[in-house]
Amino acid sequence: KAAIGDRVSRVMDVKYAFQQLDELPEGYTIPEGRVKPWGTCHAVLAAKPYLHGPFAVINADDYYGPEAFKVIYDYLSTHTDGEVYDYCMVSYLLKNTVSENGSVARGVCALNEDSTLHSVTERTRIHYTEDGGESWTDLPGETPVSMNLWGFGESFVKEADRRFARWLDENLEKNPLKCEYFLPLVVSELIGEKKAAVKVLRSTDKWYGVTYREDKPVVVNAIAEMTANGLYPDKLWEV
Repeated sequence: KAAIGDRVSRVMDVKYAFQQLDELPEGYTIPEGRVKPWGTCHAVLAAKPYLHGPFAVINADDYYGPEAFKVIYDYLSTHTDGEVYDYCMVSYLLKNTVSENGSVARGVCALNEDSTLHSVTERTRIHYTEDGGESWTDLPGETPVSMNLWGFGESFVKEADRRFARWLDENLEKNPLKCEYFLPLVVSELIGEKKAAVKVLRSTDKWYGVTYREDKPVVVNAIAEMTANGLYPDKLWEV
């Protein structure tokens, strides 16, 4: 709140939702010894009381750039759920997301002909193998990747909530201390069931994340340079 919320609240309404381990469906209890949160989809469910229309989901420690927020706002403000849920995500060019300070994992997007999402495949290196290391494939710099910038309708919250108990039944026994209810899992299920279509939007901005300690000065310098070039005002939170 002191680092971010108090500043942001000068220019927009801010509410807080807290992800609690004991926020489980009726009849379920926290496994003994569990301290790990229940995952990204559970984090969205924690905000359920405040979600009454289209909304976006981002990683809190990533810099996405202004273009991404503009394109997702334009989409969410002009599309509504129909018989098929109308969701979206913002993809980035792989070359704009890599860190100079270590290897990164990226969700590589496969698209349908109509630019909707077919699947996201997690790659733990920017080159990968599918035959045990006998050969390697380099990912081209233009490859679209997911950086977890998603746009949903209120229907997503209802679907994620409804599926949570079933997910617990399938995972608690196998991995009670570390299993996580991930957001892309629910997205993939809805696409597979043909209940949702996810439009893949594009951003050409450079993405920055603080994955490694060494990334921090790079991000600080990049934002300072953008400010000097007029992309942001000198005192952003006083605008």
